[in-house]
Amino acid sequence: MKNIAFYIASRYLLAKKGSTAVTFITWLAVGAMTVAVTAMFVIISVFSGLEDFNKDLIANLHADLTLKSSSGKTIKNIQQAETTLKKNKEIVSFSKVIEEKVYINYNGKGDIAYLRGVDSAYTKVNPIDKSIFYGTYPSFKYSNEVIMEHSLKNRLSIPIDSTSDFATVFMPKPGTGIINKEEDIYNKKNIFVTGVFPGNDQLNNYIIAPIELTEELLDLPKQSAYQIVIKLKNPENADIVKQNLISQLGKTVEIKTKEEENAAFWKMINTEKLFIYLIFALVIFITTFNLAGAIIILQLDKKEQARSLISLGFPLAHLRKTYFYTGVLIVILGIISGLILGTLLCYFQQYTEFFKAIGTLPFPIKIVGNNYIIVALTAAVFGILISWFFSKISKDYITKS
Repeated sequence: MKNIAFYIASRYLLAKKGSTAVTFITWLAVGAMTVAVTAMFVIISVFSGLEDFNKDLIANLHADLTLKSSSGKTIKNIQQAETTLKKNKEIVSFSKVIEEKVYINYNGKGDIAYLRGVDSAYTKVNPIDKSIFYGTYPSFKYSNEVIMEHSLKNRLSIPIDSTSDFATVFMPKPGTGIINKEEDIYNKKNIFVTGVFPGNDQLNNYIIAPIELTEELLDLPKQSAYQIVIKLKNPENADIVKQNLISQLGKTVEIKTKEEENAAFWKMINTEKLFIYLIFALVIFITTFNLAGAIIILQLDKKEQARSLISLGFPLAHLRKTYFYTGVLIVILGIISGLILGTLLCYFQQYTEFFKAIGTLPFPIKIVGNNYIIVALTAAVFGILISWFFSKISKDYITKS
């Protein structure tokens, strides 16, 4: 009996229907499900691509681990920290960093910038030297050699590699008391720009310089650091290495992983992805009412056949299963065709980059196995529930003239 119910359902779907209207509504339900599944799969694939795109953008902004002082800006017992880091076999390299806001001036033009002082090992942790598109990375022979984010450089019109024109950075001095002369207000240093690197949302207005420059501007002793950035052999072991370092260095330091440093950013991305998923889940839910219409129209069109089957002893439960299986087959057909069409559209975008986000930047696409499961399950759950609900016909409905 079970096989008969499924066989009848497949015939209802694939064979010629009793009327053109039933055929049209049935395949309209399949088409609507296909379009909804395709749209959801493509949008989720775009968000997967955006996730990777954003990871690439901020990959070099934060190290695998970042060590800071738990109280105050300057790391205490920095020699002990360096010794501990050198002994850890999971650590490939580390670099000391000091970062502060400064005022920069050139030929009467001024702006607020972020000055990041780094040591010579910084490029082993953050290969920012590879992203310089004009000029060169500082040689670290002189403390005033810097590289600058391109929008900041363009606003101030600072020349590159000019031995006669220098910009000046100003760092306010902390403290109280009477101000008698200009030097009591701030420290200042002339800087020599050797190269330019592209900025992004998290590196706008940045100047990267030898750490000695920041030490001089802030009147800090040699070998000072606000933080130590760490590169690991295996970034997946970041949490384990973090706990080991905390147990060795104690509560005087605070260590964060790359994910923890970017917690707010990833929370925003995941929240957007969740809302997009909920919106398209709602779209699929609304689409399934086409399925409900197809099942109802099929019941009306096949009412005489159903009455004959009941008269011949066909159980009502199996008749209900017939309508249920018809709905499920429509859903399965819509899911399969939607996923195939969505995959083809994703590959089309990957290879042609036809659709642009802004300007010449194409929408990033990433085809992920989990996305197939998420979309298929969402459509299947709604489709099966609707099919089950609208297949529950009564015997009186069939036998009544």
